[in-house]
Amino acid sequence: MKIEPSLKMSIFEPAIFGDLKAAAEAKKATGAELIDLSLGSPDLPPDEKVRRVLSEQSALATTYGYTLGGTKRFNEAVVNYYQRRSGVTLNPETEIIQTMGSQEGLVHLPFAFCNEGDIVLTTNPAYVAYDTGIKLAGAVPYYMPLRAENGFLPDLDAIPADVAAKAKLLILNLPGNPVPALPDATFFDKVVAFAKKHNILVLHDAAYSEYYFSGDSPISFLATPGAMEVGMEINSLSKSFSLAGARIAYIAGNAEMIRIIKQLKSNLDYGTFGPIQDAAVTALDNAEEITDRLRKVFTERHQVLMAGMRDIGWEATPSNGGMFVWAKYPYDMDDKAFVFEVIEQCGVVMVPGSIFGSEGAGFVRLALVQKVENIQKAVEQLKKLEICVAK
Repeated sequence: MKIEPSLKMSIFEPAIFGDLKAAAEAKKATGAELIDLSLGSPDLPPDEKVRRVLSEQSALATTYGYTLGGTKRFNEAVVNYYQRRSGVTLNPETEIIQTMGSQEGLVHLPFAFCNEGDIVLTTNPAYVAYDTGIKLAGAVPYYMPLRAENGFLPDLDAIPADVAAKAKLLILNLPGNPVPALPDATFFDKVVAFAKKHNILVLHDAAYSEYYFSGDSPISFLATPGAMEVGMEINSLSKSFSLAGARIAYIAGNAEMIRIIKQLKSNLDYGTFGPIQDAAVTALDNAEEITDRLRKVFTERHQVLMAGMRDIGWEATPSNGGMFVWAKYPYDMDDKAFVFEVIEQCGVVMVPGSIFGSEGAGFVRLALVQKVENIQKAVEQLKKLEICVAK
């Protein structure tokens, strides 16, 4: 039997994470200590209250039916969370839809709005799922470079007029993955004006909204005047509430956009397991307490790693939020080859920047997913790195 992949499978390049894991395991087998700063999977457990609700509800015989989407309690918890944290008022029936993690929502969303050949404005570098969704929908990505001279924010003024006129969707991620740039109200005002002028839908990926290290509330795109007319915000409970494996997220925003996504989603799945939704409600209802603890931990990790990068002469992108440090290393070496050399010499695992886009070449992404003492060890190990040719 001849078995061939579909033409669409050419979109999916083999992920580097398996190769990184294999290299790390080989190094570990030599007796070396590994410090893994690659995957952005929270190392902190979910709050005890959240785990207890999930356990108790899972034990009930009545909780194993289809949920067919977000429960009323879940949608209302999202609405209350937005009102408390960002001052945004949402309708739980028409302006919220649940997804099975933000990755599922991000990959499927372009199907709901983009036709073959439509242009989608996305950043370079960017989270890899954006490209996957764009290309599966048959749309065409237009890459907006994230560069130091613009504070690692996309320059909307640099988008050619003919591209803006044809664009259907704009995807933003602030603070982002891999670049943890933070927007301000002025930038989001500009996004709304740009979207209205060119009739472009906006999707803001707010996965790291609770990862801010100063101020007293997360920045929501939906809090921007006019944002509800042009866009949506997707957020998951994976990062802020350590529920990555539970796969639960939501999209909030413009009612007509949500209606269209609901139509698509009704043909894709039967909803997230009810006890996971109940656990998510508990997390959202206790967000202030839970995320305050999270920020204390990640603020310290961020400070230690940023100081460590400066100490060894790496150019860490200035940031005041996010789950990652984006750093330019001072060696004339391909970033993919570089990360494997670092594993071999130092036992520190990082992600090469170029997997997120061409603008990431020469950079690495380091995740804040280790205790402070391990981050300090990683910096000490990186001091021992010996690369023949320096820039």
